[in-house]
Amino acid sequence: MSCECALCGRQADADHDGDPPVRWTADIVESSDGPRTRWVCTACTRQYVRSIEAKLDQAWW
Repeated sequence: MSCECALCGRQADADHDGDPPVRWTADIVESSDGPRTRWVCTACTRQYVRSIEAKLDQAWW
């Protein structure tokens, strides 16, 4: 599986990050081709965690 960070474009390294990437954040998004997984690397997850949390449904909390 080839994973790319949706924010910075970093490519996951299966040997270092795992397959799928263990510490990366993933969510399912709708696209014109149907649902797909969007990946965010650990560095971007740490940098944008408050923004990511703000987008969660109220039911999550």
